[in-house]
Amino acid sequence: MSFLTDLVHSPYQGDHNTGAVVPPIYTATTYAFKDVDGPERFDYSRSGNPTRQALEDQVAKLEAGHAAFAFASGMAAIHGALAIFEKGDHIIVGQQIYGGTFRLIYNYFLRWGLEVTAVDTRKPEEIRAAIRANTKAIYFEPLTNPLLQVTSVKQIAALAQKYGLLTIVDNTFLTPYLQQPLKLGADIVIHSATKYLAGHSDVSAGIVVVKDSYLAKRVYFNQNALGGILSPQDANLVRRGIQTLALRMDRQIANTQAIITFLKTRPEITQINYPYQPDQAGFDIIQAESKGLGALFSFELATSVDVAKFVSSLKLINLAVSLGAVETLIELPYKMSHAELSDAELATAGISKQLIRLAVGIEDVQDLIADLTQALDIACQK
Repeated sequence: MSFLTDLVHSPYQGDHNTGAVVPPIYTATTYAFKDVDGPERFDYSRSGNPTRQALEDQVAKLEAGHAAFAFASGMAAIHGALAIFEKGDHIIVGQQIYGGTFRLIYNYFLRWGLEVTAVDTRKPEEIRAAIRANTKAIYFEPLTNPLLQVTSVKQIAALAQKYGLLTIVDNTFLTPYLQQPLKLGADIVIHSATKYLAGHSDVSAGIVVVKDSYLAKRVYFNQNALGGILSPQDANLVRRGIQTLALRMDRQIANTQAIITFLKTRPEITQINYPYQPDQAGFDIIQAESKGLGALFSFELATSVDVAKFVSSLKLINLAVSLGAVETLIELPYKMSHAELSDAELATAGISKQLIRLAVGIEDVQDLIADLTQALDIACQK
């Protein structure tokens, strides 16, 4: 079946009792054994749940993976993936990673004994220079947050394979609808399913997808041992959200392109970070490795514009962290999504106090443009 059909139809879980067209929500925490000797598919909810399994099987299929594992949040999923490494192992990470991932790696895994080197993953020479005898993996985001710098999954995966390293990709921004990193050579794919997969700002979830049975055993051990599992109710919400993923993203991308066209007419906008034209860095990679850029971008306001007044003057667009939902969200990265970074780290990352991130929703785009217009006009008043 096609990808669009797979979005709608979860893999069949074998429930013939009612003929329900969607998987039931199984809330049971424990399951009866047929006898003391027979292996059971489900025995305890932390170790496996039919509703969660339906979601995991579906995302594994969408990402062309061997297996998937659903966690209670995106951060729990990242924790579950990185916990396959041991004290003394070394991993290479992208310099531009989500603030929560930065906190987890540098405030937890370093104390845990993991060794980390941050590089610009767009530059293979920096990756090669960072590789050590104990290096195990390269972790990065194909589109960085919030500057949308583009890294080639295919190039990183080829380099990693040459040195016997794992390639771990956070595919939250692009989703399997726009990019399938495992097909490009990656080994592990991570999603904050809170974002586009669920898509309605009403569930927290994370998913790890792996390419083979060896990695599946290691990630499953962490899921089961750590216990940060996704509840049956939340698994069902993510499953339901996935059914409209393509419809939502098509509308969000169209809205994004229209908003960018509008912003280019405003003199207060000094920079737009969304590599959608041939003369922009990363455009060729996007064209070769994905179906599009998605519905998130950032832009800089001139220093003469009061950014706090601008975001506070919006009436329709919500000032909030997160992204990928049906409603449009706006934020100031230096104060919100990247608040964990020091001023020096923000400067190194290229995140200024005039930078604004916009995660575009499915509203009528003319209403969104009107809201941006009135807020810009207010922010420019002296």
